[in-house]
Amino acid sequence: MSIQSQQVDLQVLETLKKVSTATLATQLFKHGLRQQFLVGVASVGQVKEPFAGEAFTMRFIPAREDLDTLEGLADEDNLQWAGVEQLQPGHVMIIDSRSDISAASAGDMLVTRAMHRGAKAFITDGAFRDGYVLETLDIPTYARAITATTRLTSFHVADLQVPVGCAGVAVYPGDIVVGDPDGVIIVPRSLAPIIAEDALEQETREAYLHTRVHNGESLLGLYPPNEKTMAEYQEWKASR
Repeated sequence: MSIQSQQVDLQVLETLKKVSTATLATQLFKHGLRQQFLVGVASVGQVKEPFAGEAFTMRFIPAREDLDTLEGLADEDNLQWAGVEQLQPGHVMIIDSRSDISAASAGDMLVTRAMHRGAKAFITDGAFRDGYVLETLDIPTYARAITATTRLTSFHVADLQVPVGCAGVAVYPGDIVVGDPDGVIIVPRSLAPIIAEDALEQETREAYLHTRVHNGESLLGLYPPNEKTMAEYQEWKASR
């Protein structure tokens, strides 16, 4: 059984939800991954709660006038509709729009359906339409822009559940997608259980150090912490 088909430990996902994308970027850097954050992709409206889920991928290619028509939306082989109907609870839709914002990658109907399928989030490196509706839904959405232009003018849905590039980051089906108010980061599935606890520990430690910086202390010896500061942190942690 490949690593991508193995069950993800739900506790790992719960742990990653508690960790900021910034902390995860540092943890991934320790393992040699330099850029896993979807740069330029921002939340549509406020993110009510951080999330962690498995990537379900969709790949776009340029549209072609004889294939991408309004009439074609009703076809049974419409891959975009099919993709949304294949979403399972805990999935995160990741759309490779080639960082093209000339048309919308999806709108409120598709995102609402994904929400009712149990998806954790809906993400593109392109644009969405109906942003004012997306802001009200109980599912986080992330994009580069908002536009009214229909997908059919620019995009054809070519593949589902294949490796894609989103905002310059390779995303494989089943990778772990973590999002917070800052944005979205991709954690390779095989690394998720390895970094989860270390990331949570870093998050706790930095929250403690931030309190001391906020109280006026110098960064020297505090951040990064020297041996004395680490001993003080461990003492603080033990007393909680």
